[in-house]
Amino acid sequence: MPGLAFGRLRAGMSAMSQQIYQALQRGANAEAAALAHQAMATAPTDVETLSAAALAFRSNGDRDAALSTIDAAIAQMPDNAELHFLRAGMLLDTRDLGGAQAALAQTIALDPNQYGAYVVQAQMAIGRNDLAEAERQSKLAARVAPEHPWTLMLEGTVASRRGDHDRALSLLTAASQRAPEDVQVLNALGFAYLAKGHLAFAEQAFRRILEKTGHAPLRGLLAQILFQQGRPAEAADEIAALMTDPAHVSPSMQTFAGELELQARRFDRARPLLQAAFAAHPESRRATNGLLLLWEATGNTEDTRDTLDAALARDAQWDHLWLARLAMESFGSDVSRELIARWTAARPEHVPALQAQLALEAGTGELEAAEATARKIAELQPGHGNANEFLFNRLLGRDPDAAVAFAEGLLPAASAPARVMLRRWIAMAQDKAERPADAMATWMALNVEATANVGAPPAPSAAPASWPEIGTVEGTVRPTVFLYGPPGAQADRIANPLQRALPEFRSDRFTTPIQDAFQDTTAPVRLAAGEFTGEQVADSWVAQLPARGIGDGAVIDWLPFWDNAWLLALRTRMPHARLLLALRDPRDMLLDWLAYGTPLAMKITDADSAATWLAAHLAQLADLIEQDLFPHTVVRTDAPGEDLERLASRFAEALGVPTFPTPPRALLGPDRIPAGRWLAYRDVLAGPIATLTPVAVRLGYRQD
Repeated sequence: MPGLAFGRLRAGMSAMSQQIYQALQRGANAEAAALAHQAMATAPTDVETLSAAALAFRSNGDRDAALSTIDAAIAQMPDNAELHFLRAGMLLDTRDLGGAQAALAQTIALDPNQYGAYVVQAQMAIGRNDLAEAERQSKLAARVAPEHPWTLMLEGTVASRRGDHDRALSLLTAASQRAPEDVQVLNALGFAYLAKGHLAFAEQAFRRILEKTGHAPLRGLLAQILFQQGRPAEAADEIAALMTDPAHVSPSMQTFAGELELQARRFDRARPLLQAAFAAHPESRRATNGLLLLWEATGNTEDTRDTLDAALARDAQWDHLWLARLAMESFGSDVSRELIARWTAARPEHVPALQAQLALEAGTGELEAAEATARKIAELQPGHGNANEFLFNRLLGRDPDAAVAFAEGLLPAASAPARVMLRRWIAMAQDKAERPADAMATWMALNVEATANVGAPPAPSAAPASWPEIGTVEGTVRPTVFLYGPPGAQADRIANPLQRALPEFRSDRFTTPIQDAFQDTTAPVRLAAGEFTGEQVADSWVAQLPARGIGDGAVIDWLPFWDNAWLLALRTRMPHARLLLALRDPRDMLLDWLAYGTPLAMKITDADSAATWLAAHLAQLADLIEQDLFPHTVVRTDAPGEDLERLASRFAEALGVPTFPTPPRALLGPDRIPAGRWLAYRDVLAGPIATLTPVAVRLGYRQD
């Protein structure tokens, strides 16, 4: 902030110094520097002349001359705080932060009322994100000049950095009202608007700075703000204006400009920008991606192929160029094979090239060749995940015991996350090798570790003495379906085809907790106890629909948890809704739960307690089905792919539509635990299976 000291040093200046300052005010920096040389030749030890000359050299870009000149001034008057303050600014120009800090400290030691020194130190602290120090310096500045707009600016900037955006905007708006033309204040206000998400106001602030200063790089920031407002054409125009000066033309800027032009669908303007960026920096992934985006937008396949081929002929070391070129060909085609052959020939021991070869061979069924490639990759990079997974799966299919030994051999050198995955592989192979006791021991150890810090499964609520009457459906209502599957029911296998077919499907509860009662596992018991009403439950669900993009209420809402207490809300307030329940043999559910967990993490300490909870939980669902407590459809997930047409009819029933398209078998995903697999665990899980058998029978499954 040399401006504060600048004003004070000008008092009583010489005629030559006056000419230097006048030239600086006109922006004639070269003229000011020439005048400075003349003045120093006439008065080489005059402090006023030296300080004016230092400012002239600094403005003209001669940082070394500026620093040596201000040092000469300080040698003449070492106790002048203003000179030390000017020196701090010049050291900041050279990014000598330590030297600048020392100069500022000397400034304050000589003059504790040197306001600008506190301001600069606060800004330096903000720059290194030391908000406590920034606040301390801000308070010191406030003691000197409490009403100065920069005092408010510093307080507002610190508040913004701490996330207190409302307070920040209040302070910075007040600062702007006191100094509406102050560039520093406008800059802080613009960034505070950005942090708050007020893009239009941020744009206005930065445009005012651009008008006042002509600082061209601000156009890059304005382009970002315009793009975020969905105005790519205007954003591209800002970058085009910036690049009229060759000093601001760079491959990254050309790439950004080209991307904006593509967004604006101005392909003729995008093409030369993206081609120039790629030609200058083919090693840039972003520039290469821009070229691919241009190809996709314009269909100019031949030009893109030729450009990439020419780049690869010049330099074959860039993996992203090979991958980009492969992306232009259909998988497994003759051209893709030839490209991979060229890549591996150019770099025969290079893992990414071998990965592409492995993907080709595995994807086209050349399994023996793929296995050889995977072994080569594993030799070059022993911890390579894809190669080891392929080798493990090959062993799993032909020799599960060997698969166990293979995974165990990888454990010692594996990272902590990889060790968890390898232990799951081991359990899978132990199960495949008909070693249920070993598999269960591995699964249980993993579960106990993984769920050590989560809550226990919620206890099911007690059924009321009588259920409230189901309300009547009045008028036309949009369909509402709640999907639920207990732990181990593999509800994801039926969720996948629904999600693919229906835009109304929502699985957001598993990634972003929804602030309604259905997300709260403690709510059912409290609802059953009368702590709140079914109406409040239903209203909390309705209140969240707009935020979830469900404007008209038509939704298939996948719930992570169920309790029959929810029926107190559904029967009275949502009689038009329907439940879609994913169920399978409870004994297979338990096995799947212990082997693969569940999206809603629940503590597992042993198989017996897990079975006890699951039996009580499923008893509620059996009550719902047997007593027909609410309209529902049951989809058996024991083997959903065996009768795809029946599955489609169950979906249609749940959705209240005449038909539903038959889902492709691939959408159902793999059957992690085949139906009836629990029989292999009758001895290992004798107690838990006995606990679950009664409810299994109630749900329509065999006794033994």
